[in-house]
Amino acid sequence: MAIIPQKQLFGWQEIDELGDLQRLLLVLNYLPDAELMKKLEQERGKGRDDYPVRVVWNSMLAGVVYQHPSIESLRRELKRNAQLRELCGFNLWLGERAVPPAYVYTRFCRKLMGCQEEVNKIFYRLVEEIKTLLPDFGRVLAIDSKAISSLARGPKSSKDKPQKPDERRDSDADFGRKEYRGQRKDGTCWEKIISWFGYKLHLVVDAVYELPVNFSLTKASASDVKEGHKLVDRIAEQQPGIMDRCEFFIGDKGYDDKKLIVKLWDEHQTRPVIDIRNMWRDKETRLLTGRETIVHDYKGTVYCYCPETNKPLEMAFGGFEKDRETLKYRCPAKHYGLECKGMGKCCVSSGVRIPLKEDRRIFTPLSRSSYKWVTTYKKRTAVERVNSRLDEAYGFEKHFIRGQKKMQLRCTLALLVMLAMAVGRIREKQGRNIRSLVAAA
Repeated sequence: MAIIPQKQLFGWQEIDELGDLQRLLLVLNYLPDAELMKKLEQERGKGRDDYPVRVVWNSMLAGVVYQHPSIESLRRELKRNAQLRELCGFNLWLGERAVPPAYVYTRFCRKLMGCQEEVNKIFYRLVEEIKTLLPDFGRVLAIDSKAISSLARGPKSSKDKPQKPDERRDSDADFGRKEYRGQRKDGTCWEKIISWFGYKLHLVVDAVYELPVNFSLTKASASDVKEGHKLVDRIAEQQPGIMDRCEFFIGDKGYDDKKLIVKLWDEHQTRPVIDIRNMWRDKETRLLTGRETIVHDYKGTVYCYCPETNKPLEMAFGGFEKDRETLKYRCPAKHYGLECKGMGKCCVSSGVRIPLKEDRRIFTPLSRSSYKWVTTYKKRTAVERVNSRLDEAYGFEKHFIRGQKKMQLRCTLALLVMLAMAVGRIREKQGRNIRSLVAAA
């Protein structure tokens, strides 16, 4: 329980229901922050306690819950809203004078940035608690990166002198770039390029419940694939229970990497569902090793050629044989009932087995040409919805943050509130609003 009891003549709860404040109450009640508070209070020691650690911490969480873009916006709300002050634990007898000045929050943020490891531990405790509350949590994971622009402007050119660290500029950020390409229905190609100055949030979420599992914050120029490797290793090391139950790991073309695909299956027995880039510029299909009438394209779709008509037919996926590490494909004529004049002469009428080692990047334990791969990959949009909530509900679309440490802290607080809200709603039997920050309890 994160509420500070105070002696008072009456409470606002006796006059009116908490209403919208119930959302903050969920976070304060279910956030396991006792160790962090103990450490901060020990660091304060016997110093002045005009603004208690717990109270300032609670008010900062309120700023996240109620979507305040800045500390000044939060302070104005605290001065106006006596109910909110009471819920955070401020001294009601002092009225507006109980609200800390801006410099108190500045110093408190510095303290929290020095305790980032303890703040991260709260995140892992919440993930572990959700794992116990939801037996299938972590079965399907999705990964993506999110661009976060810095409030500061970047250097005009690479020839500019390097900036010295201070609180008026952002010397930690750099430029990032993302390219999107596709093809329209009429066959024409389109391209979209996005560049920004700031950071990149790499996020792994549960694709069913749309809740974060792990994350990292880097400069905008950081590689998605390299961070993907680090996040998989971190989950396996710090959250082994999550990796043990993970059956599918979903990612877009930015994570198309043979080493990552091999790591997911060989080390963790997790089926990678990662979109693939077309690296074949010279031809559309290639012969399967040891076969003269069977070819495959860069997406892993397998075709057999009729020995009579020399026409290709797409072979039917017959499943993955785990003990043999092979994908089984069946004759399309037999499987679909199609007419094939050369069936009597065909050497693959009984089917064919393709080992994963044929091409570990193309042939994965869940065949790219199967319907299940398509339906599983569609769940990747879960991480995009989480990124959208971070922008709109948690204030990263418009913020006033400079510096990587401060951005790291702010991202962690947003994810803490997201998880604590989910834990509270599950325990309070409000599972239908598990992902909502704004829905009333």
